[in-house]
Amino acid sequence: MIGRLANALSLVAVLAVPALGQTGPQLPLPAPTPYRASSGRPGHAYWQQRLDYRITATLDTATHELRGRELIRYTNNSPDALSYLWMFLEQNICSRSGITEKLDQPPLMFLGSTFDFSCKEFDGGVTLEHVRIGGQELRPAIYGTTMRIDLPRPLASGRMLDLDIAWRFTVPPYGAGRMGRDGSLYQIAQWYPRLAVYDDVRGWNHDPYIGAGEFYLEYGSFDVSLTLPSNYTVAATGTLRNPELVLTPEQRSRLAGARSATEPVPIITSVEAGKVGTPARTATWRFTADSVRDFAFAAGSQLRWDASAYGKVLIHTLYRPSAPEWEEANRMVRDALQYFSEQWYPYPYSHITSVEGPIEGMEYPMLTFDPRAPSREERQWVLAHELGHQWMPMIVGSNERLYPWMDEGFNTFIDLAGAARYFAGTAYGDSIEVHPLHLYQDHAIPGEEQPLITRPVEVKDLFWTGYQKPALMMQTCAMRCWEGSASMPRSAPTYGHGPINIQRRPISSVSCAMHRGWIWTGTGEIGCSPRPGSIRRWTLSAGLRTAKRFFCRTGAPCCCRSKWISHTGTARESESGCRWRCGIRDPNSRFGSDRPRKSVVS
Repeated sequence: MIGRLANALSLVAVLAVPALGQTGPQLPLPAPTPYRASSGRPGHAYWQQRLDYRITATLDTATHELRGRELIRYTNNSPDALSYLWMFLEQNICSRSGITEKLDQPPLMFLGSTFDFSCKEFDGGVTLEHVRIGGQELRPAIYGTTMRIDLPRPLASGRMLDLDIAWRFTVPPYGAGRMGRDGSLYQIAQWYPRLAVYDDVRGWNHDPYIGAGEFYLEYGSFDVSLTLPSNYTVAATGTLRNPELVLTPEQRSRLAGARSATEPVPIITSVEAGKVGTPARTATWRFTADSVRDFAFAAGSQLRWDASAYGKVLIHTLYRPSAPEWEEANRMVRDALQYFSEQWYPYPYSHITSVEGPIEGMEYPMLTFDPRAPSREERQWVLAHELGHQWMPMIVGSNERLYPWMDEGFNTFIDLAGAARYFAGTAYGDSIEVHPLHLYQDHAIPGEEQPLITRPVEVKDLFWTGYQKPALMMQTCAMRCWEGSASMPRSAPTYGHGPINIQRRPISSVSCAMHRGWIWTGTGEIGCSPRPGSIRRWTLSAGLRTAKRFFCRTGAPCCCRSKWISHTGTARESESGCRWRCGIRDPNSRFGSDRPRKSVVS
């Protein structure tokens, strides 16, 4: 599967464009190796490690304890003999004696929201019951959220070994904002001990998980069995392998109907939520997945469940009866899935599942955790944004721990067009794509603005540096470099082939030189506004489908006296849309003082 996807996937980089002027420093490209070209592309001898997990786990909903055992097969495809392994124990972020607690990080301000990387006074962490190789008990060295295992003998190139690990931890109510529980609902991630990435760029990538930086993981397969009370419904990464044991005949029949449905089909209705199964018995749900880099799951005893299909992909949305607004969520996800698949690359997995709950927005393979959200616009944004992460970093596996702008910026760029499509004809839909431009003056402050390459643990304004600024850069590069052409050149360099992990070196190939300062130094001008009073049209294609975008680049009086063109290409007269587009806010509107925003970091 990895090889087939690696050959198939080719995401076009809006970054890798011909240079138009020189405003940033010229950076020397690294010398090519058999593993990487100077541009960072995989070379003829490129390799990446392989991991295969077999996990059995039980969730005790009375004590909130999750207990598990895993067998990990690690295949060393590198040319190096490995004398030790690095692993992550991310639940140790909740340990009061861990490094995160000692650092006492201030909450990250994300536009108007605060993102807390603590576990809010919860004292947790992982207890390891055993770590074994070939039956031999090992004594790993644990450093906060990382763990080093010295091997009995070096693992030679081309060889594999099997790790046997048993562990347990108590699920925190708030797990650093990326997992947790709320009443009978559990959203579980960062829950199993897992290997760090060993690659040709940095060797071991064992930067500790302390909250701000997300993840960089190896690809492989998962075979996971989860045991819970039988009145719980489980959603997870991968394909459910035993539906006949955990779903009722009626639920299975409805799911079969959903496979050809373009509108949501209730699998568990509002009347049925909480009335399936009994807490006195347990049920084991088994999921398998291949060519993925992680596994997460959600479980709840009071969930509604809707499903529809796009092609062969099932779209699941699960939500509590207290969130009736989510009845539209399935349509929102389906629309975004269709748009991203047709515009960028066909979604390769069997399903995408979005679960409403306490986590304000996090992405995992085939699964997202999303909030109820206070408005349709914010709900669609977060659902589409977390879905968009299936393309980056789930298919193209960038290093989020170091370079959040690569997946967050690209994702924000494609989300803007998706939101414009979904809300076409409304003030919000016809103006959302210029949102990053309106933010420029407020955030691009000389002497304070940081470069895109800044690590997340050092970023002061992640909303701008990791999300909106790279999205604006991509918009600007596309507008400037392909204006007047029918589509993005098919010869444009590819950003990555996946599932492949990419590192710093591909960034060096960015040739839109006017923006290199944005990446490396934090400075640089937009420098692409046309003459006053004009409307700039640009087109963009990923070699799959052409999509038109239009930006009004004028002052408010000029804009609001003129017809402007919507993203669908039709002339429209809409004073409210034009006012929104040109930055004139209605103080009586909910957006008068609160611009559209994503409320969390993910």
